[in-house]
Amino acid sequence: MVVMDSIGRYRLVRRIGAGSFATVWLGNDDDLDVPVAVKVLADNWASNDDVRNRFLAEARIMRRIHDRRLVQVYDIGTLDDGRPYFVMDYIDGGSLNDLRKQGIDPVRALRLCAEACRALDVLHAHNIIHRDVTPGNLLLSKIANGETQVLIADLGVAKSMLDAVGATMTAGTPSYMAPEQAMGLPLDSRVDIYSLAAVTYAMLTGRPPFLVRSIADIVARDPLLAPEPIAGRIGAPSTLDGVMLSGLAADRNRRPPTALLLANGLEAIASEMQAAGSSRQVSDESVITHGSRLTEPPRDSEITVSEPPPATAFDPSLFPPPIAPMSGFQPASPYPAPVGPPAFQPPPQPLAGSYLRSGDPYAPSQLTTRLPEALTSSRPVSYYILLGVSALALFAISMFLTILVLR
Repeated sequence: MVVMDSIGRYRLVRRIGAGSFATVWLGNDDDLDVPVAVKVLADNWASNDDVRNRFLAEARIMRRIHDRRLVQVYDIGTLDDGRPYFVMDYIDGGSLNDLRKQGIDPVRALRLCAEACRALDVLHAHNIIHRDVTPGNLLLSKIANGETQVLIADLGVAKSMLDAVGATMTAGTPSYMAPEQAMGLPLDSRVDIYSLAAVTYAMLTGRPPFLVRSIADIVARDPLLAPEPIAGRIGAPSTLDGVMLSGLAADRNRRPPTALLLANGLEAIASEMQAAGSSRQVSDESVITHGSRLTEPPRDSEITVSEPPPATAFDPSLFPPPIAPMSGFQPASPYPAPVGPPAFQPPPQPLAGSYLRSGDPYAPSQLTTRLPEALTSSRPVSYYILLGVSALALFAISMFLTILVLR
């Protein structure tokens, strides 16, 4: 490999990135005294005219789109060995991937991802699909007012190259790749919307939404598999989980139809979180913890019912109503009627029925709160003496009749 110290009028400082199809160098335009990024086609693709033409076509597209959200290309050329190159603005603020690794406040992450959505919308308005949206391809730059601006770089050149040579692999980063791209289906702008939803998920959690090591993992994944909910973990409204579920849907018809709609959704969630954070800061009664669900309605499993106060008096609701007594039922006297001369018998008491047909004698329906007359009326002592004599007389007569029968 030949070591170069310059490309055209651009002095090379160091290599800042390399891939299968191109190498990017940090250079300096000594005439204008500004840093630049120089992208050069890899050696092994230099002899492929189709790949070369597509490489240059991508550069020309980037040059034609004048928007602050895209990395600008302002020069193009060819090396002595025939390899094409193009020169871009050098963005020195790092990338979203740097922030992902370091950890970033959720509100800021949502706003930066919303800006990335707006940049994608510019591409889509020019009928360009990026095909490889990742945190590393979303660059950061400080603008005049001190705010951070998100710029899109690397417009899916690798995907176009592979299509050109009829390769069977699909280029892109599997962790952020939409299912239809992994399956080699025709693509539209919704493939980028999926990728940017995956980027947003990674920015909020530190990792992509699904564990993916290869394109085969994407193809084999259950299309109904949903990403793990994250709103509760980062203190976001529950609508965030809905946005992620939609943006990461395997069915592209369920995704937001435009990147601008996804941007508006992320921005609205960020504003709601920021407003909730401001109100909590001025409240002495609020305690803020990372991952609390401050704006999400409680789930069924989180709803608790307070214990009832201890009972201090009879509560009729704790007991069933008493069973009404049977109509026309009169309980029999607990004492049997004496046998003897009619003069000694008490007033007759009708029986309520036999024990075989009257049901359980202890059933609640047969109980009464009125005591029998035999227990409530007072009788003279002579009554009980006569009752005893009658019983003895009856016993004696019975014994006499029994002896006569046995003889």
